[in-house]
Amino acid sequence: MSDSKNNIFKKIRMALTQSTPLPFPKAEGNESLVQPLEEDIVVAFAEEFTRLQGKFAFCAHEGELYGMLEQLRAQQGWTKVYQPQERWPGLVPEHYLTDDLVTCDASITDCEALVARTGSIVLSARNGGRLGSVYAPIHVCIAYSSQLVYDLSDALQRLMKQYGGRLPSQLSFATGPSRTADIEKTLVTGVHGPKEVYLFLVDDLTAME
Repeated sequence: MSDSKNNIFKKIRMALTQSTPLPFPKAEGNESLVQPLEEDIVVAFAEEFTRLQGKFAFCAHEGELYGMLEQLRAQQGWTKVYQPQERWPGLVPEHYLTDDLVTCDASITDCEALVARTGSIVLSARNGGRLGSVYAPIHVCIAYSSQLVYDLSDALQRLMKQYGGRLPSQLSFATGPSRTADIEKTLVTGVHGPKEVYLFLVDDLTAME
């Protein structure tokens, strides 16, 4: 890995750590968590995602992901976690897992891509469709830095390439927690979907270089 790339990731992690004491603040997410770094897609996504009230955490590796997720679960008191995928064995202690999406405290999913310009998470039928990201009160998404793209068109091109030109039967773009201002023009979160969205971004590019 080049010294310049290594320095960028150090600055990102330092900015996130200083602005957001782990596991996560209880604030509404109106303030940026990072100091801007020019032309860096990780920072661009983090800033837009948190501006939309998402809660972002950067993990240097999967081991850090496991520790941060368990710290968050314990702090929030989640005892019923819905995790349909078996991609991360042991991520949540088995006695805290549930198959009941309706009564769960939080749901954990992966995703297809992340769109930096809009701070959006791209989900498909392969990720469980809209179930895990909409019906649970809290959505926790785990993504990797190699999944970051700049715009929606880039995300679609990535999916076309990944699936050999045949897109999954269902695609959705989740942009922060559910928000509506239908009632007296007052912004309310969590009405038509999750009231909180957490995004754990795991660095998988360092190992590739």
